[in-house]
Order: sequence, then structure tokens, then C-alpha cells
Amino acid sequence: MRAKPPARGALNGGFHDPAIDFKVFPTERMQIEIICPDDWHLHLRDGEALKSVLPHSARQFARAMVMPNLKPPVTTTQAAAAYRERILAAVPLGVAFEPLMTLYLTDETPRDEIRRAHESGFVHAVKLYPAGVTTHSDAGVTAIDRCDPALSEMEKLGMPLLIHGEVNDPAVDVFDRESVFIETVLQPLLARHPELRVVLEHITTKEAVDFIASSGESLAATITAHHLLYNRNAIFAGGLRPHR
Repeated sequence: MRAKPPARGALNGGFHDPAIDFKVFPTERMQIEIICPDDWHLHLRDGEALKSVLPHSARQFARAMVMPNLKPPVTTTQAAAAYRERILAAVPLGVAFEPLMTLYLTDETPRDEIRRAHESGFVHAVKLYPAGVTTHSDAGVTAIDRCDPALSEMEKLGMPLLIHGEVNDPAVDVFDRESVFIETVLQPLLARHPELRVVLEHITTKEAVDFIASSGESLAATITAHHLLYNRNAIFAGGLRPHR
């Protein structure tokens, strides 16, 4: 007996995403065909880089969560609106693409800015970069407890926090930075803000997978597949360049 596809709206608590449709193939198993996926972690940068990269993403994805680590970073709703307009201006004619904007969290991000972002309708999350860990993260968070007012407002509003999970401590081995972040930063953060919706970005360790799998529904993760193509030899080729 051939499996039948679920009725529209049967998944996600009755929510149906028009970018996903279901098709029965002539096998004993039901298969799902994603006809237009979303990209949940996209770096478009700005200027000429934006104009070069965006057409490729827009032709493959219906929506994308756009990262805010520009130079200067996208720290306000007003800056996110301007960046969104530059993105939309670069979308090729005849292509439908929706940029889902994010804000760049700093030690000084106020509650009011979180409320403005949430009310805007186009800012969908806030990104946490620990200061100094990756590209354009120098304006990032130096101590997570300094962000508690903003995080409390996000928890109240149900606004997701997207986290680059890595410590910037020279005493920590480069291959342990993710697991140490989970132990010393993420776990205490979730204890203080148990209802905060969190996504741990581009996880690469077993410890991260196990932690996510054992946690509640308010914690999720993304996996960037091409990150997993690099081994230790590739990272150290030509010197220590972990974000090459």
C-alpha cells in the first residue's frame, strides 16, 4: 500500500508553508520535495559583494536570515531597514526573495531597540557575536550579563537569539571553543532566561549536538554543511586561519 502525503496544514501545528509541497513517488516510502527552501544563515555583506552574492542566493532560496555583521554592524532597526532596501534593490527582476533581517547585539543594546525591532515586522532575530571571535565581531558582546536587559525583552517578546557559540580565550584550545562556550556561557544564559528562544549557529562538535538534542523546544541549532569539509590540516594550512 502506497503512502499518501499529509494533507496541507497537517504539519507544524496546522501551519502550511507555500514554499514546501508534498509529492508521492512510486516507491514504498513517502518522500518530501522541497521546491523552494529557506536559508537560515546567510552572509550577503554589502556594496559590490552584496550585488555579486545576492542573485545566486535569491535564485535558490525563497527567504534567508541575513546576518548583521557588516562594517559598521547593523545594530538598530533603522540600520536594518536601510540594509533591507539595499538587498531588495539587488534582487534580480522576476525573482521573489524575502530577506529576514537581524540585529547585531552589543553590550549597550537597549530594551527599546528590541521592541522597535520586534514591532517592525521585518527584523526577525538578534545575533550574538562574542567580541573578537570572527569577522567583524570587534563590536560584539564582551560579557553576556551586560545584555540581560535586552535579553529579558527578547524573552518576553519571543524574539529569537542567534548565537555564534565560541569563546575568545587564548587559554582555550581552538577545537574546544564551542564546548567551553556551551558550558560557561550558554548554560548559565539559559538558566537566567529559561523562556528565551535560542539558535546555536553552525555547530560543529558532538558536544553541541548532544546538548541541543537533550534540551527543550526553545533551543535549536543550524549546521553549515561546508564547514564540516574542513579538517585540522585544512585549518592550519598556511597558518592558523579558522575563519578562512
